[in-house]
Amino acid sequence: MYKATTSLQVQGLSQQELIEGCIRGNRQSTAALYSSFSPTMFGVCLRYANDYHSAEDILQEGFIKVFNNLDRFRGEGSFEGWMKRIFINTAIEYYRKSTNHNGHVELENVSTQPTQERALENLATQELLKLIQRLSPGYRAVFNLYVIEGYSHKEIAKVLEISEGTSKSQLARARAILRKMVKTLNQR
Repeated sequence: MYKATTSLQVQGLSQQELIEGCIRGNRQSTAALYSSFSPTMFGVCLRYANDYHSAEDILQEGFIKVFNNLDRFRGEGSFEGWMKRIFINTAIEYYRKSTNHNGHVELENVSTQPTQERALENLATQELLKLIQRLSPGYRAVFNLYVIEGYSHKEIAKVLEISEGTSKSQLARARAILRKMVKTLNQR
């Protein structure tokens, strides 16, 4: 469904010309930008969503925000990085709307036992993505923000409106659950 184009150089247009075309409302520029970035951004959405359909909702909402804010892109840093930040924020907003935060538990000293084998390294990306999607929304959000996006626990606490201790405990629980899932997979 989501096919990537290899470059933003579409129909001989530079990235800036394509962005300017989108700002002017040129449908071909808009379609080209969407088709160029939708596969990558859909991957971001899948990491945070409960299911495929939720990821599609996040993707659509993210692109609406991108197109509405293209005039704010100043050309500092990568355009894809700018877009990715919008999609992460959109996914976090989606998480906040769909999740009841009353279920968070403070676990300051969660012990996790190190695994003897590095089973995660043996998993294909798609298999790992499926396992991450099976985590509860809170665990999944914290895991993605910390492990994949590189946020600190302080930053996670702020964007998810939880305490740093909750962020740390949810990360520890997410890792423990993933280890258990991987161990189960390896025993099959």
